[in-house]
Amino acid sequence: MNTFRRANPAKSVMFVVDYDDARRAYLWVDNPAKATDPRSVGMIARAQQEQGTLPGGSITSIRRVR
Repeated sequence: MNTFRRANPAKSVMFVVDYDDARRAYLWVDNPAKATDPRSVGMIARAQQEQGTLPGGSITSIRRVR
């Protein structure tokens, strides 16, 4: 009997969004294929700012957390 299980791959990718006024927000991208392209992650972040999911302001950096 084998009690060890293989870990399932993550279904979403988490990013930290830093603003110019030292605020920080978190962004989750459900599609791992889009999470590998920094340009598409930036477009997703700006789209979520327009929808009100992310706070408004000037984004200085977006970094992948997990």
